[in-house]
Amino acid sequence: MLDQHAAGPRTPGSTTRGETVPTVPPAETAADAVDVSALLERGRTLATPVLRAAVDRLAPPMDTVSAYHFGWIDAEGNPAAGDGGKAVRPALAVLSAEVTGASPETGIPGAVAVELIHNFSLLHDDLMDGDEQRRHRDTVWKVHGPAQAILVGDALFALANEVLLELGTVEAGRATRRLTTATRALIDGQAQDISYEHRDRVSVEECLEMEGNKTGALLACASSIGAVLGGADDRTADVLEKYGHHLGLAFQAVDDLLGIWGDPESTGKQTWSDLRQRKKSLPVVAALAAGGPASDRLGEILAADAKSSDFENFSEEEFAARAALIEEAGGREWTAEEARRQHTIAIEVLDAIDMPDRVRAQFTALADFVVVRKR
Repeated sequence: MLDQHAAGPRTPGSTTRGETVPTVPPAETAADAVDVSALLERGRTLATPVLRAAVDRLAPPMDTVSAYHFGWIDAEGNPAAGDGGKAVRPALAVLSAEVTGASPETGIPGAVAVELIHNFSLLHDDLMDGDEQRRHRDTVWKVHGPAQAILVGDALFALANEVLLELGTVEAGRATRRLTTATRALIDGQAQDISYEHRDRVSVEECLEMEGNKTGALLACASSIGAVLGGADDRTADVLEKYGHHLGLAFQAVDDLLGIWGDPESTGKQTWSDLRQRKKSLPVVAALAAGGPASDRLGEILAADAKSSDFENFSEEEFAARAALIEEAGGREWTAEEARRQHTIAIEVLDAIDMPDRVRAQFTALADFVVVRKR
């Protein structure tokens, strides 16, 4: 559960329609001193061979369907160099191992397990949400059908636990317990997200709880799992999880901004994608909670949308009008500020444990990257 400092409601403000709202203040960040691209690439490079070996265990056609999802092959089965995602979770997992003085390689099984769980959730989420595009390609359910999306997601879920438990160590058992707890929270968050789509109103507190489950739980696990495999005590692991939890809330707040105002060329999704799915994301919830003419009008429109039989045929202009009302009511600015706030909390909680200065700077740089990204 979120502490009050992390999730206490704040009154949404307002912003000028059309104004560009940055997610972090224009100030020098740790990312200026750390090569974040190299940090992300290290996690990807260390995890990918083990990840591919795990996927190769799957029975046909699940192995090739998985390979398509990860971007290793195209829809015809030819080798491809697809976009494998940002790789924030593997980077955090291998970095967390260094908190204990262990090598980055110690965190590889944790990085792979977290990536498998993350991609299990993506496969199922794309199907449940009806998303036809991910990372600029057709989603698995669109290419291979809903049944394969479900089966492959289930298989990746099972593989994640295998990868950890086959280590056969006490630390692996501890890491698996944290992973399964995070996975249950992630599923809770997805269930909450779907249920909120059918409600007229969702509170800011409910939205933050949902996003803490859906996104924060797995990032929390990624931030600690390498340290656990390296022998960290529970207190150290708990602090790293708290960092990851708040980082996840910042990450999701940025995602929510991109889900409405993101450039499709960067995000790989449709314009106004979250509005098309009636998602009660933070900008929407904050705008509805703000009060005032724009907020009231938005509430009336969204209530009518929920009853509309023609919603899927709405024009670009109709979605743009809804986005403009969200911004006018202050939902965009409030969400950007919430991303900044959660980013600050994530960095501050690291002060509770000792770690090499270099490692601390890299954790901070990854947090900075999360809130300034464009996809």
